[in-house]
Amino acid sequence: MTIEETCLKDCYVLKPTIFEDHRGYFFESFNADKFQKMTGLTINFVQDNESKSSKGVLRGLHFQTGDYEQSKLVRVVKGAVLDLCVDIRRGSLTFGQHFSVELNEDNKKQLFVPKGFAHGFLVLKNETIINYKCDNFYQKDSEGGILFNDKDLNIDWGISEDEIILSDKDKILPTLSEYLNEK
Repeated sequence: MTIEETCLKDCYVLKPTIFEDHRGYFFESFNADKFQKMTGLTINFVQDNESKSSKGVLRGLHFQTGDYEQSKLVRVVKGAVLDLCVDIRRGSLTFGQHFSVELNEDNKKQLFVPKGFAHGFLVLKNETIINYKCDNFYQKDSEGGILFNDKDLNIDWGISEDEIILSDKDKILPTLSEYLNEK
């Protein structure tokens, strides 16, 4: 496994070593010891989530707050997504900045999203299955979100907004500045 630093502190792209032969392939999707040695971070994942979506679906930008903040390790089992995270940690040198990477079934890359980040993904292929590990349990009362097209964040999702499919809840999320002013 190789781990690449991103432009955002504590946010990493993991690329597994894949062993392929005539039978198929094998790879280690996560190894806590290697991760800690390469990043200095100790992670204890306690919950795995999986979703299936159609092309054009955008889920996010979501996060958990307080005692239920979550770090996530995101990967695509089938299909492809543009996976994106935004640093919303007040006082961070990269506050308000975002990073994106294509995760797909062929490159098998994973994105490590640390606590204090909003996370979302745009589905690039029909029947895409995404799986992510979390280091804390989901708590509905601690969920939060940022509007995907917040003008101050200036995120290029790569498609026009009228092609994006959102949940009703994601359509009415606050901008980052609105969220911060609520707190």
